[in-house]
Amino acid sequence: MNYQTAKSWQEVRVAFQQIWGYEDFRSPQGEIINTLLAQKDALIIMPTGGGKSICFQLPALLQTGLTLVVSPLVALMENQVQELLQHHQKAALLHSELPSFQRRTTLQALERQQLRLLYLSPETLLSAPVWERLSHPQLQINALILDEAHCLVQWGETFRPAYRRLGAVRPALLKLKPPGTKISLAAFTATADPLAQKIIQTVLQLQQPEFFRLNPYRPNLYPSVRIAWTPRGRKQQLLKFIQNRPQQPGLIYVRTRRDSENLAAWLAQMGYDTASYHAGLGAVERRGVEASWLGGKIPFVVCTCAFGMGINKPDVRWVIHFHAPHLLSEYVQEIGRAGRDGKPAEALTLISEPTGWLDPEDKQRQQFFEKQMRSQQQTAQQLMKKLPQQGEVNAVTRQFPDSATALALLHSSGQLKWLDPFHYIIEQKAKNQLITQLQTAKQMNQYLTTKQCRWQFLLHAFGFDKEAANWRCGHCDNCR
Repeated sequence: MNYQTAKSWQEVRVAFQQIWGYEDFRSPQGEIINTLLAQKDALIIMPTGGGKSICFQLPALLQTGLTLVVSPLVALMENQVQELLQHHQKAALLHSELPSFQRRTTLQALERQQLRLLYLSPETLLSAPVWERLSHPQLQINALILDEAHCLVQWGETFRPAYRRLGAVRPALLKLKPPGTKISLAAFTATADPLAQKIIQTVLQLQQPEFFRLNPYRPNLYPSVRIAWTPRGRKQQLLKFIQNRPQQPGLIYVRTRRDSENLAAWLAQMGYDTASYHAGLGAVERRGVEASWLGGKIPFVVCTCAFGMGINKPDVRWVIHFHAPHLLSEYVQEIGRAGRDGKPAEALTLISEPTGWLDPEDKQRQQFFEKQMRSQQQTAQQLMKKLPQQGEVNAVTRQFPDSATALALLHSSGQLKWLDPFHYIIEQKAKNQLITQLQTAKQMNQYLTTKQCRWQFLLHAFGFDKEAANWRCGHCDNCR
């Protein structure tokens, strides 16, 4: 259905005003909505807080039929669905932590075609009960949206291998639907460098996608990097920073669950009201921490990368990376949690001195990350010799416990093709044995040690070379 024949642009704007109460679209929201209503594929890169979700929610609500939103985190889905339900819209979510009665209700609503938007993780989308219902010939599916699409690149090879199977979803569904059916595919993210864009496009099999790219520059975000000479010095710098900003909302990012718990406990001993947050916490605990932080009961949270995606708190005044992330895309995502209200916000990263003599922790973390990547690659290549050349994912993972990751890595190196989301065929030769994550990890190190304007470095890294020429932001530590 083309919106031009069925819905005038005036009606689109009226719906936007009625549901969200805004006067008009921000550029390029209107153009993106237009593209999705015309059922074209798209890749959208817009900074955090740029109003991405409205771009796919509005087209979904204006059309009959279902839009599937694939989202990486439960918190992210819950926030968006809650908001839509407050606006009395037909939206629901499915994830593994749902009570069974709620799951049943949603699956029934899906069967009866009562939903406009259904949020689910890649794993849930590919689970038997959900796939069975989506496959029904009479169920009209308009679009497949991949929200936070950088997760496909960041996590798809190892941590969440189901992401690598998403490209096979559309062709498989189209085979089961009436002839002439169209399902559009759109990927949304705040950060994707040129390599990540290419991976997203290839894995999802986007067809002549419309491309929307806003550069990540935020004039109110002040990035800086400071050397902490010893582990004790790192804690002292953190403490001093927090003391100088009493009661200002902030976030402290660390790399592991253990770091998050230990640092939160130490800050509590120092008299600070805070909490640890990571993916290992139960759903109730996670919601509790989010609510306390959003409601201002605790000024800051000590968290891993599991926190913050899609959690909207406009007045975050600072983000500290107590440990630097491995990837630049993660870094930009995480500092983007600050200053969404447009007022000045600080983004400080603490690093060990480059030699690692006085504090080898940063170097060890980096080496551990690289070693893990290499060993996963080797395991995949060894497993390839044992795996059946053609197979069904669930049967193979039952027989070989590590095979889900191995299949994703083989797909990434061009040695495997998905026949549909559940069946693969191995094609022997490696086409591009690139260790993507390792290349991008080097870039993060360059950023931390650069003497040039930090925003200029980021613009270059994310492919905005024209904008980056002769750039000086004037408000990062190197410019100051």
